[in-house]
Amino acid sequence: MQDTNRFAVRVTALAGIIALFGLAAKAQSEDAADSPLTGLSTGEIIGEDGDGESYVGNTHADWEMVCVRIPDEEDPCQMYQLLRDAEGNATAEISMFPLPPGQDAVAGATILTPLETLLTAQLVMQIDGGAAKRYPFTFCTAIGCIARVGFTAEEVDAFRGGAEATWTLVPVAAPDQTVELSMSLMGFTAAFEEALAQLDE
Repeated sequence: MQDTNRFAVRVTALAGIIALFGLAAKAQSEDAADSPLTGLSTGEIIGEDGDGESYVGNTHADWEMVCVRIPDEEDPCQMYQLLRDAEGNATAEISMFPLPPGQDAVAGATILTPLETLLTAQLVMQIDGGAAKRYPFTFCTAIGCIARVGFTAEEVDAFRGGAEATWTLVPVAAPDQTVELSMSLMGFTAAFEEALAQLDE
């Protein structure tokens, strides 16, 4: 959550600006024809139709398509899933999207974990008990720590044919323990195809 104190206005500076415009407005009323303020814009209302708003589009089994409203364009959507621990607690979240051809990664993802994550331990991902792969964290914000990762064509194929992927992280408070988060692959293929079709348009 953003700290509103960071956006506090300095009262003295604001008072000076108000006084300046007050004098200009008085001059305008005395001689509107010669005033430089006759061309002032009264502003334009934005966001009335929910522009920039996110919403859930189609759902494919355990994957949701989270979209953003863009005026006069097709709303871009990404695959989304909430990741839960062994007790069913919502612990992290992942957003996934296909990438344009011509690079090593054919899909990208953003994983958000709690701030109490031990960053040096990194994130470990494993598909249906196969070989594990480690990913570094990119940065942390006030809402959590983020890893931005890429998946190869072979990994995406494994997602398509798999049942579950497991993400493992280490909590700062218990560096000798791990937390395993389940990422269901039910509906992955349909969700990825929808996202891929949007990329091709």
